[in-house]
Amino acid sequence: MMYTKDFEIRWSDVDANGHLANSAYLNFMSHTRVGFLNEHGFSMKKLIAHGIGPVVFSEQIYYFKESFLEQTLTVTLAVSGLSEDGMFFKFEHNFYTSKGQHLATCDILGAWIDLKARSLTELPEQLQYLIKQFPKSDNFKILTKEDTRKSGKKPKNLS
Repeated sequence: MMYTKDFEIRWSDVDANGHLANSAYLNFMSHTRVGFLNEHGFSMKKLIAHGIGPVVFSEQIYYFKESFLEQTLTVTLAVSGLSEDGMFFKFEHNFYTSKGQHLATCDILGAWIDLKARSLTELPEQLQYLIKQFPKSDNFKILTKEDTRKSGKKPKNLS
């Protein structure tokens, strides 16, 4: 089951080439995620009450077609992965024109952090129950900690 949200591409959403800017894709996905979370019991107020917040590890976007000013886009969200304890999540976003043409897709991997300790945390029991009720995609997977490290990327400090 997919969650959907519609957006009209505004002047502020286009880049120098006249098509939807990369940053606008990210903003539309973020807005879609917040709507999804709100509708599934993860309002900002509830998250703050539990002292947790979401953090994104990676966003991998694949672009197929351009989109332009004044087009209406539908952005979808499907939950494609969750860890057993609810700490890690993976969402898939897709972008479509009003005629259903597939413009782009993005996989987002993230987790929940304790806002005081600034470290990853399991979800409180009440939120674990809610997250397990999230509608799941056809390619849904139970995530492990190893799934969050598949990129092989590690921080490297400047000398």
